[in-house]
Amino acid sequence: MDDFERIIRDIKAIKIQGAESVAMASVRALTCRFSKSKARSCKILLCELDNSKRELFATRPTEPLMRNALDYIEKSLSGEKDTRILKKKLDKVCAETLLRFEATREKIAVLGAKKIENGMVVFTHCHSSTVMRILKKAKAQGKRFEVYNTEARPLMQGRITAKELATAGIKVTHFVDSAANVALGKADVAFLGFDAITSDGVYNKIGSGLFALAAKKQGVPLYACGDSWKFDADNLRGRGEGIEARSPKEVWPAAPRGVKIENPCFELIDRELIAGIISELGVHSHKDFIARVRKAYPWLK
Repeated sequence: MDDFERIIRDIKAIKIQGAESVAMASVRALTCRFSKSKARSCKILLCELDNSKRELFATRPTEPLMRNALDYIEKSLSGEKDTRILKKKLDKVCAETLLRFEATREKIAVLGAKKIENGMVVFTHCHSSTVMRILKKAKAQGKRFEVYNTEARPLMQGRITAKELATAGIKVTHFVDSAANVALGKADVAFLGFDAITSDGVYNKIGSGLFALAAKKQGVPLYACGDSWKFDADNLRGRGEGIEARSPKEVWPAAPRGVKIENPCFELIDRELIAGIISELGVHSHKDFIARVRKAYPWLK
């Protein structure tokens, strides 16, 4: 099994999880595959690139960040006629894309940390590397706060968050998902990651939509935090964001006969429930965010 196939397998098995990790792994997968390509023409190489991109797209449906990153790389290569130069350009664009992810992460962490004040209780759900960087940035700035987080059934990614926060020296209290309303009743602010932004709002781990409603009712401002490349331009053209469903066995390995189990991974947080979207472009309302991302990245159109 080569590195490209290994990455494909690990994304499908959620050994690589989180939108940013999946996107970065996918870019590295392209680099691995084309370091071994024997294509002797630009046409064949670009055809191989398109096929590889489609293989990666098929691993997870709700991954616009991965789709946008790979589309950006492919569009950056158009017009080149020399195969040798094309291969070098592919390596260069992939490397630049990975660096862009790193710079974006830092910008979001700085912006998010500004929303945290001493004595606050911060609510979060599941595991978001973006939210974790915000919390760690606030900790590094000397701010004293506590985090309430939920378990995120059925795979319990919330435990990753709790362990990571404890290791970082950040006070954390872990709640079962069904106690999220209790946790929010004691919270001052909520930070959630997201996997996709559409014209209707943002998509995040299942439970997020319900928790957003609870946050709104209790007057807790909720911020959706992430890379603006998670914007799903196709959604504005009517395609709609695909929602990944996982195996029922993750929920109940030996369910009784006749019991149907639904195991959706993501759900919509309505735009009206979001206090702001924190991305590398700044902190904006949902409406302003869409206008700014389309101006900043016209190739998304």
